[in-house]
Amino acid sequence: MTTETRPIAAVDDRGFPRFWDAERETRDPAERERIVLERMQHQLHYAYAELPFYRRHYDAHGFHPDQVRSVEDFTTKVPVITKKMLIADQREHPPFGSYTPPFAPGQIARIHGSSGTSGTPTMYAVSHADWQRAADVHAMAQWCAGIRPDDLVQVGFPFGLFFGGWGVVQGAERIGATVFPLGVTDSERHLELITGLGSTVFSATPSYCIHLLSVAERLGIDLAASSVRRILVGGEPGGSLPGTRKIIEEGWGAIASDAGSTSEMYPFQTSVGCEAGTGTHLITDEVFTEVVAADDLNAPIPVGERGAVVYTHLWRGSQPMIRFAPGDETYLATDPCPCGRTYPRLPEGILGRLDDMLVIRGANVFPSAVETGLRTVPELGPEFRILVSKAGALDEMTVEAELTPRAAAQAPREELVARVEDALRRSVHIRVPVTLLEPGTLPETTFKARRVVDQRPRG
Repeated sequence: MTTETRPIAAVDDRGFPRFWDAERETRDPAERERIVLERMQHQLHYAYAELPFYRRHYDAHGFHPDQVRSVEDFTTKVPVITKKMLIADQREHPPFGSYTPPFAPGQIARIHGSSGTSGTPTMYAVSHADWQRAADVHAMAQWCAGIRPDDLVQVGFPFGLFFGGWGVVQGAERIGATVFPLGVTDSERHLELITGLGSTVFSATPSYCIHLLSVAERLGIDLAASSVRRILVGGEPGGSLPGTRKIIEEGWGAIASDAGSTSEMYPFQTSVGCEAGTGTHLITDEVFTEVVAADDLNAPIPVGERGAVVYTHLWRGSQPMIRFAPGDETYLATDPCPCGRTYPRLPEGILGRLDDMLVIRGANVFPSAVETGLRTVPELGPEFRILVSKAGALDEMTVEAELTPRAAAQAPREELVARVEDALRRSVHIRVPVTLLEPGTLPETTFKARRVVDQRPRG
């Protein structure tokens, strides 16, 4: 497999139509914008009238929904909301916050929550109407990624408070595919059951998909020759980075698609890669997605420039997010895609979190850029970490990267260290010292990778 752009036929090789909802997915962008504006205005008036959180927030900023008469008005006048604001509001108005309508008994279909990695999980309540609509959206997204009714979908996301695996199951079931929600288990067990059941789709984080490649190599399993022909990744940045996607596609012998945004934005599979390999399509008539200036979230920026992501629910009534800024960074593309969908795209998906950015000797460095460089070196295994320290007044970083078992058996390593450091220099634009580690030195990634180790003194 390669990560080059792939042409898409009108009907796929299994005889299924190309689109889940052709009218919606190929709609003229101008007509779509008219629908989007109508939904923006509806949501703003609904939130102001029915949800005290939004009314207080808008009054405090001198904003009223009547001020929005265009999409430009929406992006430049509506104040953003953040995760900290949601957590504080839920603390004052438990359990779901005052940005949730009063629920009568039987109106809530599901209760989930964030993973709580920032300290306090956020609770989410989804009405029956919103849950059913999300199933259709997730099905449309997964159809875009190539999943069909004759697939067997093996899910490697956890099933619990976190939304992640549930969205995959929901969409695949709506398509009519066979779903095997195995969840988090021993890596060897996942590989054994892929072979035993003939799974055709595997879904997990990109880090875990790469980790399984190393486990398969150790066990003498050729995943490229397995029954899996589609990989659906999400849960963390990286799935659309060319180097990461290339490793997954070539190692698994399958087409990899990145999908998902963030739990607050359920239905969260409104950013999804198609089979053409051009990045992730944004289903903007479901969740309107902006990329704006990181230092002014009411300032639009030209298409193609890197900036902060801002999301808006256009249809969800239970806990709608209106201009929610999760702190992620990316950039947009609006040129035509060979797949025929007219949605805008994120060519490399979500690049990472803005607060993950490191300032090393005056240069801005994102962990995703480090990963991009490392993934170009075939002798490196799946695991690496970034060590951040302080030397005098400046922050410094070093990278520790595991070797593959084959590379570990070879010597000398001086030339390999030089190649890895050169790859990093090209991706992060500064010199980064590299230490090569034996396979198995670092903890195995079985869900979301934790790449940055902050060794700077506190206080």
